[in-house]
Amino acid sequence: MLETPVLDEIKSPNSMAPLPATIRRIIWETDDTYTLLIDAPRLDGKEFPFRPGQFNMVYAFGIGESAISISSDPSKSNLLAHTIHRVGTVTSALSKLKRGDMIGLRGPFGTAWPIEEAVGKDVCIAAGGIGLAPLRPVIYTLIRRRSEFGRIIILYGARSPLDLLYRVELEQWSKVPNTEVITTVDRGDSSWKGHIGVVTGLFSYVKLDTPSTIAMVCGPEVMMKYTFEELERRGVSQEHIFISMERNMKCGVGLCGHCQFGPKFICKDGPVFRLPQIRHLIEKKEI
Repeated sequence: MLETPVLDEIKSPNSMAPLPATIRRIIWETDDTYTLLIDAPRLDGKEFPFRPGQFNMVYAFGIGESAISISSDPSKSNLLAHTIHRVGTVTSALSKLKRGDMIGLRGPFGTAWPIEEAVGKDVCIAAGGIGLAPLRPVIYTLIRRRSEFGRIIILYGARSPLDLLYRVELEQWSKVPNTEVITTVDRGDSSWKGHIGVVTGLFSYVKLDTPSTIAMVCGPEVMMKYTFEELERRGVSQEHIFISMERNMKCGVGLCGHCQFGPKFICKDGPVFRLPQIRHLIEKKEI
């Protein structure tokens, strides 16, 4: 059983000092979720490196900072995207900025999705709500390196049709050869012709070649719990299931203790974990 991070952390030399970065554009994905497109700062004169699944601490000057997953294409190192749910003081302040405004960035922090381990295998991606954002860089990478992987299966659920993220890209991804994109919503409207129900219900529409499937899951914890249980019922090994935990991260380097999860720190040991590393913790209440 693997008990080490999926990938070593990659971060700036001074992990506590924010780097100035300029906003290029703000895209509103839904009524309460937006994407900040940022001109990537340079680290010691070099391009800003990150791996799919890592996050940055995004700083609104004079307000504070928040841990936000990087949601951009890793091959475009001059541009960073962070898809943000407006829920608090910092995320609300960031939503009011405009093109040319400055923010601060610390990072990137954390472990990454196991893309190299997935080479030659089928990849099943299951996401709920804003959980698609940390998986978006994986999808970009899989499609860019399409010939290196088997089937790509993307199962995604949101509260309503208007809450689906990246709707244009979902349509584009569905047209990639040997790629399946299936979406569902908790409640539809008169224009919705797709599935209604939870993400786990979408597994009945796909047939997994379980010995050769790598699964990557991100969303609300209850959604992830039922998803990995469904994957296991269908024969996917725990060792081949990876999940990204999103808890209240304040420092990014394991000092403050806000994101402690049993003996683990989400910011430092995660956010991406192989399921056996933390399954016993997920199944316990109030951890």
